[in-house]
Amino acid sequence: MKEENLIKEKSYSFALKIIELYKFLNLEKNEFVLSKQLLRSGTSIGANVEEAQAAQSKKNFLSKLSIASKEARETLYWLRLIKDSGYLKDYHNNESLFQEINSIINILTKIIKTLQANLK
Repeated sequence: MKEENLIKEKSYSFALKIIELYKFLNLEKNEFVLSKQLLRSGTSIGANVEEAQAAQSKKNFLSKLSIASKEARETLYWLRLIKDSGYLKDYHNNESLFQEINSIINILTKIIKTLQANLK
């Protein structure tokens, strides 16, 4: 499986888990502000990866994937903040979310660096 397809699948699967966490934070913890930020950035990763698939050029493709990478890093920030503020103590997928977002960041970084090298 090519990395572009892998990142599409991983970011989509991750978005579904972020939606699940968002529901948990809203319904179980009555937390609405941080969870909304997490929902926006966590689902935006896959949306930007999907948009990149219709890019008109390699530079446009690189731009969309760079936005996805920024959103992934923002998502990691919100996850850390939510965890460190105590909201994830009794959440079942706590650690796997961190493993997945770090994997997504690593894959995006590798794709972006390869594209940048090929554009030179």
